[in-house]
Amino acid sequence: MGVNNIGSFFMPKNKIFYELFEEVANTVVEMGIQLKKVVIEPDRDKRLPIIKYIEDLEHRNDDFTHKVFTELGKNFITPFDRADIHYLAIALDDICDLINSSAKKINIYNVNPNDTGIIKMADLIEQGCNEIKVAVYGLRDLNNIKRMSDALVRVNSIENQADDVYDMCIEYLFESESDSKELIKKRDIYQALERATDKCEDAANVIESIIIKYA
Repeated sequence: MGVNNIGSFFMPKNKIFYELFEEVANTVVEMGIQLKKVVIEPDRDKRLPIIKYIEDLEHRNDDFTHKVFTELGKNFITPFDRADIHYLAIALDDICDLINSSAKKINIYNVNPNDTGIIKMADLIEQGCNEIKVAVYGLRDLNNIKRMSDALVRVNSIENQADDVYDMCIEYLFESESDSKELIKKRDIYQALERATDKCEDAANVIESIIIKYA
């Protein structure tokens, strides 16, 4: 199928899936922004309302995800492969879940997030969320595949950087932290943050699959 024909193929009368995925992408970006605010705020009391807002955003995203699945059951004709719609909804929801989990762990463990590794990981998550939004918004008409593909490549690069940061953080943690409880707490937070970047890559892989199938 030629590039000029892609737009017409991806323009069903019911555009609800595009609208829902774009709402989810907006929520993903906002959660990434708020997570960055959490990790640069040294005052626990000031972090609490931000963390609560992240939790509210995660609940809002659950509603959008549920609507995607509801529409999937109601609509015989979908803009792209039903399995891809399902996988993309799950991957985006997982990003939100892990951002929320990371923020909650910082609060529950009462860990000062003013940590170079945590801040860097949160920065990478925010970058990944922004790139995912670019790619998701491109699904509506697929008229700028290069822009989408470039965003997906950047997500992959971000995930690789996050792996490197995670490895360095864990190595330094085991070398420098003598308190086993603090070590376990920070390791758990690092793992949640790193998994969030993994889920960004999972979402990117689904979008890439859609581009390959219909481009």
